[in-house]
Amino acid sequence: MHDHHPTSADACVEELRAALAAHGITLPSLGIDIPTFAARYPTRPLIALGNCNLLTARALTAVLRKGDA
Repeated sequence: MHDHHPTSADACVEELRAALAAHGITLPSLGIDIPTFAARYPTRPLIALGNCNLLTARALTAVLRKGDA
């Protein structure tokens, strides 16, 4: 049995979703990577960022670069 906490992983996804939304960015397939969450080994679940189109990728790049300034 694993010791993952579904509420912690869900909360992390929702915090990331909200932070991205604050910058006008939506990653439709953002979520918990189920295979790593359900693993028998004591690994931490991964957050799947998913696929995005070029417009979203460019917006995400711009926000990250702006944060570096």
